[in-house]
Formats: sequence, structure tokens, C-alpha cells
Amino acid sequence: MNGQIDQRTVLLMLVGCGTVYIAFEHPSFGAALMVGVGVVTLLHLLMRWR
Repeated sequence: MNGQIDQRTVLLMLVGCGTVYIAFEHPSFGAALMVGVGVVTLLHLLMRWR
């Protein structure tokens, strides 16, 4: 490891931090976001097993 952060990692961290901030400020958006993440994760797992 050379100590540099990949651009993809930085982008994911920025999007994650922004999403957490919005979910903290607007709880209804946070609940909808968690349901969406759960459904997409479940779909991803089901498609992987096939």
C-alpha cells in the first residue's frame, strides 16, 4: 500500500457522509433510504446465488 487513497474511495466516502447528514436532518428520508438499501442488498444477494 503506497499511502494514496483511490478516487473511488474518496467518492464513496463523500457520498456516504452526505447521505448520513441528510438522513440525520430529515429522519423520514433516512427511513426510506434504509428500506431502499435493504431491498437492493437483498436483490443483489438473491441474484448472486442464481
